[in-house]
Amino acid sequence: MIYVTRKEHFNAAHRLYNPVWSEEKNKEVFGPCANLNWHGHNFELIVTVKGEPNPDTGFVIDLKQLGDIIKREVVEKVDHKNLNLDVDFMQGKMASCEIFVMEIWKILERALSRITEARLHHIRLVETPKQYVDYYGE
Repeated sequence: MIYVTRKEHFNAAHRLYNPVWSEEKNKEVFGPCANLNWHGHNFELIVTVKGEPNPDTGFVIDLKQLGDIIKREVVEKVDHKNLNLDVDFMQGKMASCEIFVMEIWKILERALSRITEARLHHIRLVETPKQYVDYYGE
């Protein structure tokens, strides 16, 4: 099994906020991430797929094609957007990185299944240089 990885970048804003809670409780739990005026990040999305190399190309997947899929299916929908307000697949969901990466997984898994035998293995969503989330579809 071979694993290949592509990294893409985007900027987005969000607010961590539970509408059932009071403003005070949201501030207590989420701190500055509950800011009424949102806050933003320079995200890195690192996508790893796995499979066997095609005997004709030597590729598990053409990495340019993988980059195009990530850009079309995710980056173009979230770049310079507010995750809470502007992104259809995040509507009604907590805009935490954990939820966000799981939603990205669903989108990429569907898109990849239509065009390749390679399968999604791992996604890393880097929110800041100090923190990121990893997801393996489990």
